[in-house]
Amino acid sequence: MTMSNASANDVLIDCQSVWKIFGHDAPAAMKAVVEQGLSKTRILQDYSCVVGVSDVSLQVRRGEIFCIMGLSGSGKSTLIRLLNKLIIPSAGTVTVKGQDLSTLNPTQLRQVRARHIGMVFQSVALLPNRTVLENTAFGLEVQGVGKAERYQVAERALAKVGLSDWAHRYPSQLSGGMQQRVGLARAITADPEIILMDEPFSALDPLIRRQLQDEFRQLTKELGKSAVFITHDLDEAIRIGDRIAIMKDGVIIQVGTAEDIVLSPADDYVAEFVAGISRLHLVKAHSVMTPLAAYQAAHPNVDIGRLTRTTPHADIDQLIQLTMASDRDALAVVADGQVVGIITPRDLLRGVQGMPSEFTEAAIAVETLT
Repeated sequence: MTMSNASANDVLIDCQSVWKIFGHDAPAAMKAVVEQGLSKTRILQDYSCVVGVSDVSLQVRRGEIFCIMGLSGSGKSTLIRLLNKLIIPSAGTVTVKGQDLSTLNPTQLRQVRARHIGMVFQSVALLPNRTVLENTAFGLEVQGVGKAERYQVAERALAKVGLSDWAHRYPSQLSGGMQQRVGLARAITADPEIILMDEPFSALDPLIRRQLQDEFRQLTKELGKSAVFITHDLDEAIRIGDRIAIMKDGVIIQVGTAEDIVLSPADDYVAEFVAGISRLHLVKAHSVMTPLAAYQAAHPNVDIGRLTRTTPHADIDQLIQLTMASDRDALAVVADGQVVGIITPRDLLRGVQGMPSEFTEAAIAVETLT
């Protein structure tokens, strides 16, 4: 599904032309941006203001994990705080489930945060004098939910993150990874549709970090949640995200799937980011295949029916394994019971290098079909 044909019901968060400028003269600086088109550098020079987020428009769909990735100072943490109005935008609109956050009074905003949005920061900020169970149930306590009910809900949330046996321990008795699990459990106790994650795993050891990445993705999908996940690590974004937005200097440079970004980086900045990324599990058959008609025109005597078959979504690693196990020098890509393309060793090499098919339009057609 493309952004253009996604219905309004599929979009949970909608940002349109959102800006955030910090500084005493922020209103004047914002006016100068609109009327004169001043750059970020000029705004700093002329108004002593910092442009944190610059003209960002994006949509987060129901059920997807949307990663926002960028280096320190890129504006990603500012942007995620605009999504639940922890900070107020200088211009533009942020809509959550059809509600423009700028039109809500404080009580209504608190209700939106309590019912629809959960948030987990890098620093979990657990209350040290409360047990894991009490920390997990804290959000429901603030909402006025009775003790028995909130503990019951919290116990279910702890079970989902594998911490049932630790319910009556205190935060000081938990490892960093376990504390992050408590933070996630606390975020899901109110059963929000949207979970905001601001670099929650960045301070953890690599092995624990990968484990929590996998657990977070699996849990989010099982519960049918949508998530916005902030990270400075492209490997993490690729591992977790359905789509990725890459930010630089407050601007979103590119939005797409990991495969989109690796195969077609928007500029040199993005290309440099993806240069060292392995393509083996990112690039799929539909992106590198030769369309059937083009292959048959060049190889009229090949019996297509004898080729090993694969799907449009098989990755390069799977395609290499199939090629090595076959006595043929090509694979047939099948969609809806029909052969739509052929994968040759040359196609595989293009995929390993991160180069899309020479027949881009045909690849897009197959991706849409499937």
